[in-house]
Amino acid sequence: MENRIKRVLLIASLLATSLYIPTALSQEAVQVIEPDLQRREIQTSALDTEDFEVGFFVGIISIEDFSSNEVYGLRAAYHITEDYFFEAAYGTSEGDLTSFEKLSGGSPLLSDSDRDYTYYNMSVGWNVLPGEVFIGDSYVFNSSFYVIGGIGSTEFAGDDWFTVNIGAGFRLLLNDSIAWHVDVRDHIFDRDTFGEDETTHNMEIHTGFTVFF
Repeated sequence: MENRIKRVLLIASLLATSLYIPTALSQEAVQVIEPDLQRREIQTSALDTEDFEVGFFVGIISIEDFSSNEVYGLRAAYHITEDYFFEAAYGTSEGDLTSFEKLSGGSPLLSDSDRDYTYYNMSVGWNVLPGEVFIGDSYVFNSSFYVIGGIGSTEFAGDDWFTVNIGAGFRLLLNDSIAWHVDVRDHIFDRDTFGEDETTHNMEIHTGFTVFF
């Protein structure tokens, strides 16, 4: 009887051991390895928020029938978005003698004060081709080709003329706040300086610098 009890206890202990070993092995098999990852804090670069732009320009304007002369002016712009901007411009120049005056040698058609040429306008610009300009291997500058058009007024020949201006330009950002411009504009207005109405095209090319703030 005692031997029978011992055999029963031995069998039970063997069964318990056989059940424990697979369970332990299965627990080791499904152990998940968690990698030691360190989270990084990503810092976003500060973006320039300057939307206003002011500056000056100098160039040449060809006043129809009155030859070409220097032009000087001021400009101010507000950038609505990265693509569009408003611009106000003021420029001044002086009309030369007409071909008729030079050839005839007679009395001038206009007085000196009437030859003063002054314009101001409001325009809308569109940055058509924004991009970058690379100079060597070390320098890169943001740039943009833009088209522009608007309306305004021109004071010339003793009168004020409603004027439409259209043109295009190139802007190169030298740093975060200074830009270099090159522009071509056509100032179009009707006048009757010589007794009959005519539509005149007054081409201008200028360059200048602006400051963003």
